[in-house]
Amino acid sequence: MPRPVDIWLAAGVRTPFAKVDGPLSAYDAIELSVPVARHMVDLLKGKPDFAVWGVVVPSLTFSNIAREVLMDAGIDATIPAFSTVMACSTSMVAAIEAAGMIDGDACNLALVGGVDSLSRVQVGLGQRLSDWLRKFQQARSLGQKLDHITHVQLKDIRLYIPAIANRTTGLSMGEHTELTAQEWQIGRQEQDEIALASHQHAVAGWDRGFFDDLVLPMGDVKRDTIPRNDTSLEKLARLPPTFDRTSGKGSLTAGNSSPLTDGAAAIWVASSRGLERLPSSTPRVKLVDWEIGSVDFRIDGLLMAPAFAIPRLLARHGLAYGDIHLWEIHEAFAAQVAFHLKALQDPVFLRDKANVPKDFGAFPKERLNPNGGSTALGHPFGATGARIISQAVKELAAMPKGSRAIVSICADGGQGSVLLLEAA
Repeated sequence: MPRPVDIWLAAGVRTPFAKVDGPLSAYDAIELSVPVARHMVDLLKGKPDFAVWGVVVPSLTFSNIAREVLMDAGIDATIPAFSTVMACSTSMVAAIEAAGMIDGDACNLALVGGVDSLSRVQVGLGQRLSDWLRKFQQARSLGQKLDHITHVQLKDIRLYIPAIANRTTGLSMGEHTELTAQEWQIGRQEQDEIALASHQHAVAGWDRGFFDDLVLPMGDVKRDTIPRNDTSLEKLARLPPTFDRTSGKGSLTAGNSSPLTDGAAAIWVASSRGLERLPSSTPRVKLVDWEIGSVDFRIDGLLMAPAFAIPRLLARHGLAYGDIHLWEIHEAFAAQVAFHLKALQDPVFLRDKANVPKDFGAFPKERLNPNGGSTALGHPFGATGARIISQAVKELAAMPKGSRAIVSICADGGQGSVLLLEAA
């Protein structure tokens, strides 16, 4: 799509990612975000024009985490900051929002990021108990308070604990993915092979130093704690199903699903003028276009939206799968990656569902997630977008000019976001 100015994405930093209740469990969402934001701004010549930050798991202690992060980090209080959320696509959508605000004049550089601390989920009161407590506090006399006590019922005394489940269906992400995997006939071995490759690529990436300038140590935690160098197909095959334990058809396990994770991540969104404030060594690529997909997940599967968005984005630019030199597809579950790839190569799906009657050619699986994906690296919901974009930017920026990347993230609610990037 035409733009008044070129939009660039530049790699940022993130915390190491660690499993829930692990070595980062002492940090809440703001505490995880502050050193990331502070490090990003410390590298600048000047300051960002605005900031966008996102978090998925809610907290009663803040409403605009973007502003709180900047204030706690001691960053210039005159920088506007707002928050956003779109489930697992949160910080990718934040980048898209920022891109739409970059005008080459007043706004040239945006600090964008996201976070989730699954170890520090705040438990709340149920709504009926909250209503009762509020009215109890409003009572003006002891007699009114004592009278109000009789209005509360035992069934009202309950806590609200945020769940990793869809509000409409009540099913978890994993339960939904089991259903879609069975619909697309995705087998257990295929999932385990994707998971194994994710771990192998993540470990290799760390070993060759790919992540050294992308990850900021947090205390004693200097690297991601989730990737395993000792896993194998045999070990993965021994793990029991996690989400469907009774039907005999369950294939999603702890080994081929992304774990609940703590972490924060950031990136830069900039015009050409905004790039001048960054160190010249910062990897950067052009943001060519994006597509946000949304489907009726009661029909097409909760995490299927990227399979609709990717062909539409490619068709708009006359591109085939082979024209994309790097594919970064978020691995909420290995099964989800598998049924995305299967759908992308299904002419009936492309014609009747995605409404793109086009042959995109063979999908180059060897170009998929070369430095590991969320199954191995982890998935702090709000941070994954910034994590995956920074990885893609660094990898793509080292390729020849004109090389392209697709970055794709599925999200709860039957939504997803996809970026088309180009080395320039």
